[in-house]
Amino acid sequence: MGLALLFVIWLITLASSWFFFSKTWWMPAGASAAAAGIDRQFAITYALMGIVFLAAQLALGLFVWKYRDKERMKAHYSHGDTGLEMTWTVLTAILFIGLNLAGAKAWSEQRFQPAPANAITVEVTGVQFAWYFRYPGPDNKFAKVNPADIDASAGNMGGVGVDTTDPAAKDDIVVGTMVVPVNRDVQVMLRAQDVIHSFYVPAMRFKQDAVPGLIIPMHFRPTAVGDYEFACAELCGLGHYKMHGMLKVVSQEEYDKWLAERIAEKNAE
Repeated sequence: MGLALLFVIWLITLASSWFFFSKTWWMPAGASAAAAGIDRQFAITYALMGIVFLAAQLALGLFVWKYRDKERMKAHYSHGDTGLEMTWTVLTAILFIGLNLAGAKAWSEQRFQPAPANAITVEVTGVQFAWYFRYPGPDNKFAKVNPADIDASAGNMGGVGVDTTDPAAKDDIVVGTMVVPVNRDVQVMLRAQDVIHSFYVPAMRFKQDAVPGLIIPMHFRPTAVGDYEFACAELCGLGHYKMHGMLKVVSQEEYDKWLAERIAEKNAE
């Protein structure tokens, strides 16, 4: 029985490790300036954790086999080994703190360093169960948002609750599709109206919670034209599955044309 359990443990270990080595469920190809650094950190973390995981499971299998039921074998009571416990506690702490320090730069660059001055700004608002994207228009200034003006049935400006009496509202654009130019930084201002959501664009290696009552800035720079899926990564209610869509990365010329068309449509209303 002990020998069979040993093989089961090792079989599960090798089978589960295969999916990591083969990258069966890996993320899509990176399409942002930060993707290479984040992928490198992922690879280092997976490699170190993989070594620990394999060593632990191999040792478990060996112990299952070595201490299997045997005739005339006496059990020995142990109070533990303080030296061993201190050793693996210190090694675990070094590994945990080391990985945090190694990944701090990749994690903080998009959050704590300001976006370049020429970055475009997009306000991203999560609400059960949709995303709204607001652009400040030519004045590069967002109008005030008033919770009392939120009207989900009106959509767009009403869905976000834009105060239309604010002069800055005249050129604010609210759409359901996020469009950004390639090779230009995008400053995202994340908001949530009701519960916690999480704006996740795997190809951009961009993921950040949106929390009611907070405006959370974070930036990224797309490096390839294309359509990239985004989704809410926080279970936010029964309609959570509906909160997905496509981020469109286009050339600067196409972006300027798209924005001009949206402003013209608004002025024609």
